Amino acid sequence: MKLKILGSSSSGNCYLIEATPNERLVLDAGINFKDVQRELNFNFNGIQGVLITHEHMDHLKYAPNFALNGINIYASDGTFEKLNLKGHRFKTIKALEQFTIGNFIILPFDTQHDAAEPLGFLIQYKPTGEKLLYATDTYYIKYRFSKLNYLLLECNYIKEIAKENVENGVINRSRYIRLLESHFSLDNLLKFLQSNDLKYAKEIILCHLSNDNSNEQIMKARVYEQTGVPTTIARPGLNVELKLYPF
Repeated sequence: MKLKILGSSSSGNCYLIEATPNERLVLDAGINFKDVQRELNFNFNGIQGVLITHEHMDHLKYAPNFALNGINIYASDGTFEKLNLKGHRFKTIKALEQFTIGNFIILPFDTQHDAAEPLGFLIQYKPTGEKLLYATDTYYIKYRFSKLNYLLLECNYIKEIAKENVENGVINRSRYIRLLESHFSLDNLLKFLQSNDLKYAKEIILCHLSNDNSNEQIMKARVYEQTGVPTTIARPGLNVELKLYPF
């Protein structure tokens, strides 16, 4: 499989998983649809669905555009209700109820964010077995996963940098409190990684970094230092090969 980063920030998030040209999934739909069209050379063939984590505009805004192009949108009932999205293209899914889209096996799980029924996704491609974990906009993940191969995870801020930004007036205190209660800090991410099975992990991709409260070099170095797993920062245009073999 391949993972293509189309957008990864508070301005908009969107990722493309491609197993074959006829088997593709989109994760979140928060970047301008015209930009998505250009990135995909106006070719939507093989896109079997769009998985939405939650209702905030940097993740959901352009989901209706995909639906208008005949592509099914998968999200929680709370997400659809929040924005009154209805129609046969909007498919309700539930946390911990596994489902399939073609050869993709998908397990949604609940995350912790200031949204209505936010979700993360464990995605496995049946023919070759690769497992990708996708979680963003959550300050905590209560679940543990086994035999993960690729991890696309939010690493939004470093607490010390955010604290300093409050003191210097770069961000206000209410924004700081929201960070603590809704986004994955570097420290919490490291705790999550420490408690999971990374024996089979091939790469960790850090996404949704804060513009003001992050430091790419520190985050990448700390994650690699703890896990020994190659670590990458998600940037628009980045392509990551998701291959299970060879180990």
